[in-house]
Amino acid sequence: MTMPEIVPRLSVVIPAYNEELRLADTLASVGRYLQAQPYASEVIVVDDGSRDRTAEVVRACTAVKPLRLLQHPDGANHGKGAAVRLGMLAAAGSYRLFMDADNSTTLDQVAGLWPWFEQGYDVVIGSRRKHGARIDSRQARHKELAGRLGNLVIRWLAVPGIEDTQAGFKMFTAVCAQALFSRQTLDRWGYDIELLAMARQLGYRVQEVPIVWNNAPGSKVRLGSYLEVLAEVWHVRRNLKSGRYLRQ
Repeated sequence: MTMPEIVPRLSVVIPAYNEELRLADTLASVGRYLQAQPYASEVIVVDDGSRDRTAEVVRACTAVKPLRLLQHPDGANHGKGAAVRLGMLAAAGSYRLFMDADNSTTLDQVAGLWPWFEQGYDVVIGSRRKHGARIDSRQARHKELAGRLGNLVIRWLAVPGIEDTQAGFKMFTAVCAQALFSRQTLDRWGYDIELLAMARQLGYRVQEVPIVWNNAPGSKVRLGSYLEVLAEVWHVRRNLKSGRYLRQ
């Protein structure tokens, strides 16, 4: 007799690019948390064309079960947005969360997201700006300033009312994830903004929740990345005005 396949309640997607030094600790933390939960889960690491031992770290991991490693067919680096999309569309969970490989927001904070789904929200995102958020280890001052100025532009042009679009801790229902990630056009830093703008245009309910965040050493975000994001905001704005996201 064949046992029925268990559908995970939660899929955790972790995009990773050259993360051999940090990923093992992150997976160990994720594994400890999920093992203590009453629901079924899965973890998917998407290796975004790493040139180090990231894939080997995942294959050697015994702290998380089940754990899947995904890679782009061409083995190249396509960008964080492309990696998240690959993982989210491959996920099987009824709810799907992506988080950063540096563990800047730990998985135990997902507990603060569940109540909003119970109230009917489709997207619940972690925020470093909402009242009640805490930043235990800050970025360099010039990065913080660039981020704050950039966020003002982002809110004005694409997602008014959302205080923090860039925190790497966002969760979606399966139906919403399929709709958004199948429409996603941006592969790099601006993908968060596009997802949130799409969600609103398609009528999904979005809630922002305060989180605890730590700036981890070795961040891949450079000052030029903020300028790249702002350029991509115009791309999102054009798509919103043209109705591109509504046509699929």
